[in-house]
Amino acid sequence: MKLLRVGPPGAERPIVLGPDGTAYDLSGRTVDLDGAFLSRLQVTELAQAVARGELPVVDIAGQRIGAPVVRPGKLVCVGLNYRDHAAEAGAQIPAEPVLFLKGSDTVVGPNDEVLVPRGSLKTDYEVELAAVIGQRARYLESQEQAAAVIAGYTISNDVTERAFQFERGGQWDKGKCCETFNPLGPYLVTPDELGDPQALELKLWVNGELRQDGRTAEMIFPILEVIRYISQFMVLEPGDVVTTGTPAGVTMGRPGTAFLQPGDVLELEVTGLGRQRQVLGKA
Repeated sequence: MKLLRVGPPGAERPIVLGPDGTAYDLSGRTVDLDGAFLSRLQVTELAQAVARGELPVVDIAGQRIGAPVVRPGKLVCVGLNYRDHAAEAGAQIPAEPVLFLKGSDTVVGPNDEVLVPRGSLKTDYEVELAAVIGQRARYLESQEQAAAVIAGYTISNDVTERAFQFERGGQWDKGKCCETFNPLGPYLVTPDELGDPQALELKLWVNGELRQDGRTAEMIFPILEVIRYISQFMVLEPGDVVTTGTPAGVTMGRPGTAFLQPGDVLELEVTGLGRQRQVLGKA
């Protein structure tokens, strides 16, 4: 099942897509795709409601798509989670997941403008698989328990300013939390529809040139282990987002390649999760 939000920023409507791609309005069941809705989401029951014609059909053609979950409580991110990316960054393979947080106000829609920050020298891209949490996760004991707390999966572009990240005091937050630095979506795809999250291909293009072409099978720490691990250090709440790292091919790992500039176009794709497209502008 695919869930999404359509409409202007701050006025998006919750939508579910039927098996044939028909869009159905969920406004009669929830104000928005938030943690409260995800915590009570019953995929089978919602699919039956669609099949019985209980939800109004809507035309969403040409409408803006928002992030598939309204302003997450927190975004917990994993760094250096692909061996090839760790190698291109000149970093050792981590013994445990490397965690950092991004502000929820970095989240924008999958096709919204991404702003190059003022003073930026090294704005970069990172295509990632993200999991959206649907149940409270605290001290999970197994990967099976981790699977049970996931509401669905989506695409994340973990945009990063490398000079801010590494050269302005060594604090990753400076390079990760600039406005518009986390396009999310287009869809929240439920686990039953996506299948094995470790069997997906991730791709990213810059101005039509393929830069990243990786597979989630190459993660150092698989996504269920990541979620189990995170729950030992912080509580994950419904609506929170966990991003799981990026494969090789970022600008930082391509000597001689120019970093992103206003006017550049990013396109991202992950198997079964749809596609993003962003045009870069100036902050």
